[in-house]
Amino acid sequence: MIWYPHLTVATIVEHDGSFLVVEEEIVSEQKAGKLVLNQPAGHLDEGETLQQAAIRETLEETGWLVEPTAVLGVSLYPSPANGITYQRISFIAKTVHYNSEQPLDEGIVRAVWMTLEEVENNQARLRSPMVLEDLRRYLAGERYPLSLIQSFGF
Repeated sequence: MIWYPHLTVATIVEHDGSFLVVEEEIVSEQKAGKLVLNQPAGHLDEGETLQQAAIRETLEETGWLVEPTAVLGVSLYPSPANGITYQRISFIAKTVHYNSEQPLDEGIVRAVWMTLEEVENNQARLRSPMVLEDLRRYLAGERYPLSLIQSFGF
């Protein structure tokens, strides 16, 4: 068996001191039906750049079209829930347009705006420790230019 990490993206979107968060239903057998909180996030699809994946996932999960402005960082997380290791590239983005007619991805219950304090008060519901850590890194001013990530052949 070949081991490999699952490549994912996440987007930090702030507006007036609140962050765009999704409430989603876990579909794993152990936690089926459990509602968790996460940034808009998901897997890289074949044929797209990391930035395109971040834009797509944010739109599909929240109805918000966003524009990435910076790279927040890269995280590696071995999930004890399913044994999968996730490599996550987190972007910082600004809102461009909200489409209230956008159907949300399967499993996404809703998108909400939450303050850092509200996220901290819901730590037990976070999908992973990366959710809160990304917000703290963002608020500490951690940012890298989008040119940090190069894509070839797209």
